[in-house]
Amino acid sequence: MIENNLKDISSMDLAGLTEFILSLGEKKFRARQIYDWINKKNAMSFAEMTDLSKALREKLAGEAFLAAPEAVSTQVSKIDGTMKVLYRMRDGNYVESVLMKYKHGNSVCISTQVGCRMGCAFCASTIGGLTRNLTPGEMLGQIYGIERMTGERVSNVVCMGTGEPLDNYDNVVRFIRMLTDQDGHNISERNVTLSTCGIVPGILRLKEEDLMINLALSLHAPDDALRKQIMPIARRYSLDEIFDALKEYYSRNRRRLTFEYSLIAGVNDSDECVTKLVQRVRGMNCLINLIPVNPVRENNFVAPSGGASLAFQKKLEKCGINVTIRREMGRDIDGACGQLRKRYMETDNI
Repeated sequence: MIENNLKDISSMDLAGLTEFILSLGEKKFRARQIYDWINKKNAMSFAEMTDLSKALREKLAGEAFLAAPEAVSTQVSKIDGTMKVLYRMRDGNYVESVLMKYKHGNSVCISTQVGCRMGCAFCASTIGGLTRNLTPGEMLGQIYGIERMTGERVSNVVCMGTGEPLDNYDNVVRFIRMLTDQDGHNISERNVTLSTCGIVPGILRLKEEDLMINLALSLHAPDDALRKQIMPIARRYSLDEIFDALKEYYSRNRRRLTFEYSLIAGVNDSDECVTKLVQRVRGMNCLINLIPVNPVRENNFVAPSGGASLAFQKKLEKCGINVTIRREMGRDIDGACGQLRKRYMETDNI
């Protein structure tokens, strides 16, 4: 990314940064120092890189920039400590990220795009469409910013916020490689999850990357007819095509697949849906993650009652399917993905 002839070095891997530093006439080891400041010490400015000379810091400021976003609003749930952060990018666009605390460590759900063009009917993130893709540095910056705020390390990362990761393929893959680089932040690939609504070419391309990341499909309906009603992507790729691609992906990395299924009362929570869902996933090494849908003002979708959601889970389990109901976190702080950004954009702040 180039901005006013300045280069985004926070989106460069170590090899790219080394090449850039050498082009400035500096010694090779400087690249490692700068890479560590960005990806290990979570630096947001060149001024923080105190083991570099003042002259070098000034030179960097004249040639490059860091894409670290600015946190402009935070909400912390009084129920479970979940923290939602609204970030402002350098160009004035906004995205949000969520920190969720579990016994096994801190998990951050990041956005991969400003807005989204997938158009899923139940999702707040897609209202207003796609503005642009995020760069690797902007994605990393969401994680590093939360670590700076909390003073705690993030151990798990989920690409499940605003945007479709496979619609921003090259940037997302570079982000994952930098995040998991042992010379960088060194988060295990096995602790990274990418969620997609089902872009078949992207799934097949991802298979060839040999990344040991977890793949989740935003399924939300057990057949094409119902899926087309709530997810426009279903008009382009059938479930047969998507599941064939998922099986190919699984054949390479052998990581258990996850199917995200937003439960919408009166839409996809019937006994017929249970039957079709079982037929669709039976025999696969998978987990179905049931998500009672978050209310969004622009649609009339509501979640089933707690008892109805539990009954749906039990019917699947009786058929031998691994099922969980996602723990509802942060519902008192604009819990649905995209709600905080949308509410903020409706004010005079933007």
